[in-house]
Amino acid sequence: MSESSIREDICRLGRSLFERGLTPGSSGNISVRLDDGGYLVTPTNASLGFLDPVKLTRLDADGRLVSGDAPTKEVPLHSALYQTRGTARAIVHLHSTHAVALSMLPEIDPRAALPPMTAYYLMKCGATALVPYYRPGDPAVADAIKGLAGKYSSVLLANHGPVVAGETLEAAVFATEELEETAKLYLLLRGLNPRYLSQAQVADLVKVFGLELASHEL
Repeated sequence: MSESSIREDICRLGRSLFERGLTPGSSGNISVRLDDGGYLVTPTNASLGFLDPVKLTRLDADGRLVSGDAPTKEVPLHSALYQTRGTARAIVHLHSTHAVALSMLPEIDPRAALPPMTAYYLMKCGATALVPYYRPGDPAVADAIKGLAGKYSSVLLANHGPVVAGETLEAAVFATEELEETAKLYLLLRGLNPRYLSQAQVADLVKVFGLELASHEL
């Protein structure tokens, strides 16, 4: 896919996320890793609903600005996930309401922020890690991501929002949407003793779809 097509896709999918209320105002950011090792990333203080393909930030493989507007302050977060998650080619970070709410609950397991609620949650997101709160743009969040050793493609930043990597931009967007809907389900069912997928059902999904679930290794 050409760089111009990737730029258009970032703007198109960013607008879709914004228009459906998944990241308000100028919150959230998107990046795509290019074949030369560099990145396209949404600029700082940019609304995902009103991105300009020409103004997207172009960084080289070392994170230096090549062209476009100044990058989001969350570049260290994106870089850390790319460095540790070798299959990642795109990353979506949102401030989606239900995922943020989930990240604030005291009972959440940092190794598996959500139980195995649905097949599609496991298929799209795998297990989801929860990392502690860091102020937005704090370089220390990169160390927290690196500490996960690439085992997770979906991560919740406490009191902040989800960060999801995918092999394509579309895959990362779909997985982020699945994470948000599963967080919503969890909040709706909290305290109602819902029926989750059994270990046998999870094992069947792992076998049939070749899933790699970090929670199985911890």
